[in-house]
Amino acid sequence: MTIPESIGQQTCRDCLAGKDLGFAIEMAFQPIVDIKTQSIIAYEALVRGPNGEGAGWVFERVTHDNRYYFDQACRVKAIETAAGLGCKEFLHINFLPNAVYSPETCIQATIEAADLYGFDLTKLVFEVTEGEEIISKSHLQRIFSSYSARGFQTAIDDYGSGYASHQWLVELRPHILKLDRTLIIDIDQHPKKQQEVKQVRAQCELQGTRILAEGIETEAEMRTLAELGVRYMQGYLFARPEFKGLPPVEFPSMS
Repeated sequence: MTIPESIGQQTCRDCLAGKDLGFAIEMAFQPIVDIKTQSIIAYEALVRGPNGEGAGWVFERVTHDNRYYFDQACRVKAIETAAGLGCKEFLHINFLPNAVYSPETCIQATIEAADLYGFDLTKLVFEVTEGEEIISKSHLQRIFSSYSARGFQTAIDDYGSGYASHQWLVELRPHILKLDRTLIIDIDQHPKKQQEVKQVRAQCELQGTRILAEGIETEAEMRTLAELGVRYMQGYLFARPEFKGLPPVEFPSMS
């Protein structure tokens, strides 16, 4: 696919300024925790409007014409904001695979942003954005391979909903697999869901993929997942996203 000249000339400074995007964006951050060590291991950057408007407000303004620029602007804003907040943990950044014309071009903008703001490139994790319908599996494989070759980690988000399936897990071999909230909700009351998590965890262990449960809201969900061998978690039980901030976590008792 040929990259339009105007896209190829964009830099991370342009993205930060919101050039050609048509609206301003900011970031909120939600922690990802390791319940075994009771520590925060990462933060996920979540796009917000300039005054904290939710992701829905933002995506209403994303069009076919600006989605590539939006994808670039989000990663630059996430890196700039996280660095400014002193984030030393891993940083999860969502990306729109259908907007990535060339992985190599996007990687260069990412490297430029990390260099500009002094953020450790080895701490970046790129995950497929929620609800994104993948047009081409081979295109996504190329993106994952390009990111991995540069030392970035990759993640499949929302496993158990939408396009994500066992076949995608095996073929894409992400560093991290995030279990969707639909699989997590009330898992303590659903043996079938527990069995599914066991099966997914077995495949992840086989291929060296870390499993992460998102959308944890109750202590019962947390304890059940821990019993199933899931140690990495994210959700309101630990902390809600904080607008332009890195929220701390108070860990619930595991007993």
